[in-house]
Amino acid sequence: MTTPDSRPEDAPGSSVTFINVFDIAADQVDAFVAQWERRAALMSAKPGFLDTRLHRARSSTTRFQLVNVSHWRSREAWEAATADPEFEERTRAAREDAPTPVTPHPGLYDVVVEFSAVAEPE
Repeated sequence: MTTPDSRPEDAPGSSVTFINVFDIAADQVDAFVAQWERRAALMSAKPGFLDTRLHRARSSTTRFQLVNVSHWRSREAWEAATADPEFEERTRAAREDAPTPVTPHPGLYDVVVEFSAVAEPE
């Protein structure tokens, strides 16, 4: 079922995808990735965590140098994990301690269309 704005209703317990794209200077990516790995390790132990992947742009001129995509069993699990004080402190430090600003653009998403590769004939 969808809501009037065409988004699926937030059914309790339905899995969600968290996507966060980062405005970050290309020369700061390596240091940020090292910090991100520590935050990801913390999150991976949280109830409801399924997986995460951090993607790095191939070009230093790409606006969003990093894109994080993670999957959670539910919105509630994601909210509980991100409310952890240690995680909040680590994310604040990552934003504020960088030589130039790191700007995250986070959001929760639901899959609305999915395709898989067509099987090749044998």
